Amino acid sequence: MEISLTVAIIIAVVCAVITAVVGFVLGSAHRKKTAEAMIGSANEEATRIVNQAVNEAETKKREAVLEAKDEIHKLRTETEKELRERRNEVQRQERRMIQKEESLDKKTENLEKKEEVLEEKIKQAESQLSEAESIKRSQLEMLEKISGYTKEQAKVDLLNALEETLKREKAVKIMEYEQMVREESENLAREVITTAIQRCAADHASEATVSVVALPNDEMKGRIIGREGRNIRTLETITGVDLIIDDTPEAITLSSFDPVRREVARITLERLISDGRIHPALIEKIHEKAKREVDQTIKQAGERAVIDAGVNGVHNELVKLLGRLKYRTSYGQNVLNHSLEVSYIAGLMAAELGVDVKLARRAGLLHDIGKAVDHQQEGSHIELGVEYAKKYKENETVVNAIHAHHGDVEPKSIIACLVQAADAVSAARPGARRENLQNYIKRLETLEQISESFAGVEKAYAVQAGREVRIAVKPEVISDENMALVARSIVEKIEQELEYPGQIKVNMIRETRAVDYAK
Repeated sequence: MEISLTVAIIIAVVCAVITAVVGFVLGSAHRKKTAEAMIGSANEEATRIVNQAVNEAETKKREAVLEAKDEIHKLRTETEKELRERRNEVQRQERRMIQKEESLDKKTENLEKKEEVLEEKIKQAESQLSEAESIKRSQLEMLEKISGYTKEQAKVDLLNALEETLKREKAVKIMEYEQMVREESENLAREVITTAIQRCAADHASEATVSVVALPNDEMKGRIIGREGRNIRTLETITGVDLIIDDTPEAITLSSFDPVRREVARITLERLISDGRIHPALIEKIHEKAKREVDQTIKQAGERAVIDAGVNGVHNELVKLLGRLKYRTSYGQNVLNHSLEVSYIAGLMAAELGVDVKLARRAGLLHDIGKAVDHQQEGSHIELGVEYAKKYKENETVVNAIHAHHGDVEPKSIIACLVQAADAVSAARPGARRENLQNYIKRLETLEQISESFAGVEKAYAVQAGREVRIAVKPEVISDENMALVARSIVEKIEQELEYPGQIKVNMIRETRAVDYAK
């Protein structure tokens, strides 16, 4: 039973498979026919489309070929036209070049002809020059024979004669101008300066770089030195001066380049000697008091100077600097008194000339203000004076007068010229300055040596304390016309090689003597 059921299932399955296979085969045949029909219609449509595309392509191709031919023809026409134009231009350039070459050929031929002519003329000129040289030589030989001079001798004599003539004319001109200037300015200058000097009456004091302190007895020297030198070391350290204790009886010398410092040390030492007690602590105490006292004295001296000069509105610091000038000397002349004197003289001359008297006095008073600090700072007293005047807002005219009073810059006003002149008058007048005897003698000897170094000078004598040099010249060597030239040369050499206060007068003397004997 079971076997027959299994067989039945198998048969049923087989039948189902066979049915499916038959159905599939039959369906495939139908689909194939349908597909073949669709493919046939598609091929026909594709053939139609391809044929249409080929026809359109042929049409466009023919149109493109026609357009290309037209463009090519157009380009060919334009190119041929451009080529014709360029060919014509090249032909024109060729014709122009040919013309230029022909012109250059003509010019070259002309130049060659001119060169030939020039060469001929050069040959003729050389021939004529040689002939002229020959004639010149013969004439020179003839002139040398006639005159008895060679060419070089005649040239030297001619130049010497010309030089003498020029010297004479130059000397005459110099003398004329000097005479003219002297006539115009000498009387006025003499009147103004004489009036100023006559009306000026200032005290004059001189101080050296040392101060001497008197002692009650020589035992005081040991007390000042102290045990193992402690007192003198303290004094020198605090005051900044050198104490010189030598064999001079009952005296000690204080030495310092700074006069204010030296004055403080002098007062300190005198107070110690008066007190009798000398030890480091007391030295410091008294030194502070002396310093304050000197500062007060400096301030009072500056204020007194401002009042005496009749100047107002001076800055306090400038007043203190003026006071310091009381302890400053130049060539032995007290600088504060010198500044007051310059202020007076400048003011008097300003009054005579009708310019600002107060401004002239102010510039004269402050002209040497830089000397108050030139021991302590770098720079000349002129540079320092200008710096301080500008710092404390002084008048520009005063600043220029300070800057120009030694001729370092050009004066920009009459005030500056007056201060320059007043400074020279104050410094150079008799008795205003003194100097070391050795330096004084050396200066006079140098002055005479400079004067005697010139050819034609017989003897030179320094007189008037070196303010004048009298020079006797050889009359056969230096003529009257050349006196002014030689004097100017001596003055220039003195100014270059010699340092001196004020000015030096060069007085030249030429004397011709005739000596004979009666027998």
